[in-house]
Amino acid sequence: MSNIEFSKEEKKVIIDRIQLYFREELDQEIGNLASEFLLNFFSEEVGSYHYNRGLYDAQAILMNKMDTITEAIYEIEKPTEFAR
Repeated sequence: MSNIEFSKEEKKVIIDRIQLYFREELDQEIGNLASEFLLNFFSEEVGSYHYNRGLYDAQAILMNKMDTITEAIYEIEKPTEFAR
């Protein structure tokens, strides 16, 4: 898996969210550099777990849809003398 890169705009939004969290929940101020280091740490150490969970969730949805499509195909199948 390649590293996930955020655009400057995305990084700014995430850093702002980190700073807001520290201010509101921890009653502490955290600077841009510290926020960026924290973002990089979580991206490298925890990000893969979230990424993989997203893949598993997407796979489950796709499998469910495929089951629905398979059932729909069976419903419109015409009878013949050939059995599966």
